[in-house]
Amino acid sequence: MAHDAPQATGPSKLVIRNIGLILSGALEKPILDGDTIVAENGKITAIGRFKDLNTEGATTIVEANGTTVAPGLIDSHVHPVAGDWTPRQNQIGWIDSNLHGGVTTMISAGEVHMPGRPRDVVGLKAMAIFAQRAFWNLRPGGVKVHAGAPVIECEMVEEDFKELAAAGVKLLGEVGLGGVKDGPTARKMVGWARKYGIQSTIHTGGPSIPGSGLIDKDVVLEADTDVVGHINGGHTALPDDQIRCICEGCKRGLELVHNGNERSALFTLRIAREMGDLHRVILGTDAPAGSGVQPLGILRMVSMLSSLGDLPAEVAFCLATGNTARMRELDCGLIEVGRSADFVIMDKAQHSAGKNILDSVQLGDLPGIGMTIIDGIVRTQRSRNTPPAGRVPEVVAK
Repeated sequence: MAHDAPQATGPSKLVIRNIGLILSGALEKPILDGDTIVAENGKITAIGRFKDLNTEGATTIVEANGTTVAPGLIDSHVHPVAGDWTPRQNQIGWIDSNLHGGVTTMISAGEVHMPGRPRDVVGLKAMAIFAQRAFWNLRPGGVKVHAGAPVIECEMVEEDFKELAAAGVKLLGEVGLGGVKDGPTARKMVGWARKYGIQSTIHTGGPSIPGSGLIDKDVVLEADTDVVGHINGGHTALPDDQIRCICEGCKRGLELVHNGNERSALFTLRIAREMGDLHRVILGTDAPAGSGVQPLGILRMVSMLSSLGDLPAEVAFCLATGNTARMRELDCGLIEVGRSADFVIMDKAQHSAGKNILDSVQLGDLPGIGMTIIDGIVRTQRSRNTPPAGRVPEVVAK
């Protein structure tokens, strides 16, 4: 079981040099010019050419060997329970496995797989505060898990949301997984949550687990949550006309998940592009779930949307990084000065038909991951889950 990863104990300076390609995570400029990134005390301080940057005094030097550096991937939709264990699949080590798939940050959509999950107001608030505290204190493998996402029930009042926010809770679990399944009640509670700075997500589509139910376009649009959770179904998607209605009827986040309907994901992507709203599209896995755990789920979504959705690979990576960071108000997900130094270093897989990493992803192949870095600290080197990369980075000084 992956336990809390070590943190920096003193001043640190990371230099990543000889980078072949820098993916920014930003739709407006997905590729950056430069071959070097410098980070100090866990934050990016400089991006550019080695000859122009101050690289003296590095405590860690990573020789990229011409590989690609991208922001650490963000999974916008997970269901954690207790550390790196989830009882529904009796899965141990799934967060650490996702780290080997390039995921450095996760967002909880509700700790719904807790055995005996309390439905009373006192109990659900206590569980949310417990989860928020536990994952704040414990970072499996170094992964940042934003947890403590209560599933709302009809008995809740405004004071409950005020109390949750004061305790540090910043997320709601999927609306619709508890007793609140109608538009008017959901909208009222989502409004209370927003008033106190708590971000909301709604279950979209058919039921996924016992206790959930159908949430159609009318409920989604009336509830007006910040994120339309798994608009491509989790697992069962809404009809195309309802998906289009949601995309056109609100300006909220459109979340596509690995554990959903792939055809509906591509349909949603096409509508978002037609509307000029690609910035609204974010990616998640909706794992652990009945479909299991997918350590490469976010990479697979990037590859699928790029290859079958005819989306340039550098743009597809933005959906899994900068788009989510901006929508979720995170300080990671973009390679820019001041952001957290969270990176995934990759190259095209060995024997891929692609000419380079971007070409290989657009052909539908997964890249090989050679290293992950969180808060300027190297967390993993050659991935145990991805195909082997053509080239790999190495730590040359520490």
